[in-house]
Amino acid sequence: MKGFLDFVRKQGVVGLAVGFILGGSVKEVVSSLIKDIINPVLGVILGSTKGLAAASLKIGSVELMWGHFLSVLIDFLVIALVVYYGVKGLGLDKLDKKEK
Repeated sequence: MKGFLDFVRKQGVVGLAVGFILGGSVKEVVSSLIKDIINPVLGVILGSTKGLAAASLKIGSVELMWGHFLSVLIDFLVIALVVYYGVKGLGLDKLDKKEK
């Protein structure tokens, strides 16, 4: 049991778990922002009455769901920006660099 507790302390497993849980929460908030606010506005601008995620292009019997793809892409970009500025803001990007 002592070896396990030492592993948890030295390897930062608790911090990793907390980061994982917070990351999931941030994703939910950002997904809601995209789905509930940004997509409907972009849908109105682009002429889709059901929102951006429902926008599609029909070619013969195939329907290309370009709106859903664009929605997922926007979701990814917003999450990436939140993570980037969160890491920069907390100064976590400097922890692994050695002093010269």
